Amino acid sequence: MRVLVTTAAEKPHFLGLVPLAWALRSAGHEVVVASQPELAGAVSAAGLPFAPVGRDHGFWRMMRAYSLLGVLEKDTPPFGMADAPEHEVTWDYLIEGYRRVVPHWWRMVNDSMADDLVDLCRTWKPDLVVWGSVSFAGAVAARACGAAHVRYIWGADIFARMRGLFLERSAERPVHSREDPLGEWLSGLAARYGVGFDEELVVGQATVDQVPDVLRIPVDGRLGVRYLGMRFVPYNGRAVVPDWLRRPAEGRRLCLTLGTSATDRFGGYTLPLGEVLEALGQVDAEVVATVPLKARQDLGTVPSNVRLVDYVPLHALAATSTATINHGGWGSVLTGLAAGLPQAILASWFDNPMLARRLSALGAALDVPVARATPELLADSARRVLEDEELGRGARRIAAGIRSRPAPGELTVELERLAARRGSVRAGAAIGDPRPSER
Repeated sequence: MRVLVTTAAEKPHFLGLVPLAWALRSAGHEVVVASQPELAGAVSAAGLPFAPVGRDHGFWRMMRAYSLLGVLEKDTPPFGMADAPEHEVTWDYLIEGYRRVVPHWWRMVNDSMADDLVDLCRTWKPDLVVWGSVSFAGAVAARACGAAHVRYIWGADIFARMRGLFLERSAERPVHSREDPLGEWLSGLAARYGVGFDEELVVGQATVDQVPDVLRIPVDGRLGVRYLGMRFVPYNGRAVVPDWLRRPAEGRRLCLTLGTSATDRFGGYTLPLGEVLEALGQVDAEVVATVPLKARQDLGTVPSNVRLVDYVPLHALAATSTATINHGGWGSVLTGLAAGLPQAILASWFDNPMLARRLSALGAALDVPVARATPELLADSARRVLEDEELGRGARRIAAGIRSRPAPGELTVELERLAARRGSVRAGAAIGDPRPSER
């Protein structure tokens, strides 16, 4: 079958899709990745065919402007309360969140590629479209050409969780006072290509979920989300494993990674890197810090136990490490968990604090909020993740859960069935009277 993999041009989101894309290709299917031109380098480095669509989005330029103005919120509505009890999540909180994220995030990253993506689907005629979490244009393009489509989420399903709560709160309100920014925008986008809107465009016909069961969050069953569980397989991009990383560490090794988005998109970290390294210099362990060259220019001399590296594949570093300190991004955290590493998480925004809280409650990590991350607390947290046996056991329990899930190659069979069922519907529609959403 033909498979189109699509995501807005965000490198971390694409990297998470690569293991499934290669599993489909290894199973004999034709796979093409479609995104804005900015993603071309990352896709070609992964050895996958790339189709540029539309123009590069301006989301991060807008984010930098908001950050400089001091109005970039850590508790981003409507997702900052994604793991809160239902009764605490109000209509006012949800609607204010959707008023922000729909025009300033989702429209911005989708509208700029929608026309070309639909044209590509109508000409190339994929049997299946796999689209990244908020790349709704992929769902619209799939429906416009009659293909099956599945959503691929990078972490806990905060999007379906909050969508379900939003629809529930909306139904409680008088009809004249209801408002749905997501539904209104997505309805208009779909109508441009002659297809109708329903919640399937929000959650997909199925959702590929690589999050361990213990980290999942409840989702309203009325949304009809069908989850296809898959094992998390780390992929960090094209890389060479250096000689020193091919040998076991001589003693305890602490991996420090604060992510790439901070330097790529914002030009800096949420914490002063020099102070972080000075604090970790007090720890009896080798500290391997992945720091891009441009972020190292003003560091000066670092402690003798710190090894600065520009880039190494994180999964290879995790395999030789005792513990990790990171920023709470799902890719970094899951890579550490897959290796059974206890973690200290310096979470600062979006869903990272939620992930830190949940792992802390499970006894697999320390939640170290950035606002309280003094040098003394950093050093103490590093010692704890290196020495605390309970944290190690908690991390290894989650690692076992990750290994128990189906590998990407096993999931291809279910995706083939989904595409085949959709193909039967599409063939029948060509003979009979198509439903409006399938024209």
